[in-house]
Amino acid sequence: MVNESPIYSKTYDLLLWLLPQAIKFPRAYRFTLAERVQRRALDFQETLLAAGLANGALRAEKLREADLQLAQLRHTLRLCQDLKLLTLAQYEHAGGMVNEIGRLLGGWLKKV
Repeated sequence: MVNESPIYSKTYDLLLWLLPQAIKFPRAYRFTLAERVQRRALDFQETLLAAGLANGALRAEKLREADLQLAQLRHTLRLCQDLKLLTLAQYEHAGGMVNEIGRLLGGWLKKV
């Protein structure tokens, strides 16, 4: 199952775009919000991979955990945009990627 679904490549694309953006945050936010954004995005990817390798109830549990992590990432990105750490265009781009991943994750959750 791992790497068969487009959710893995979409998540990887999000990480490729998002991690360098977070590094550019001002020093005052680099060790708080930048680190939080990076950690949440990476934790989401790890949980998603664990779900792909799990079976049954454990898979469902990991997918629900990933869903929570994606929601947390979404809210953290909104805070970053409100604090002007991301431009509106950057926020819209990230939001579109996160929404697409969320749709794929929702479909997977329904399937499980």
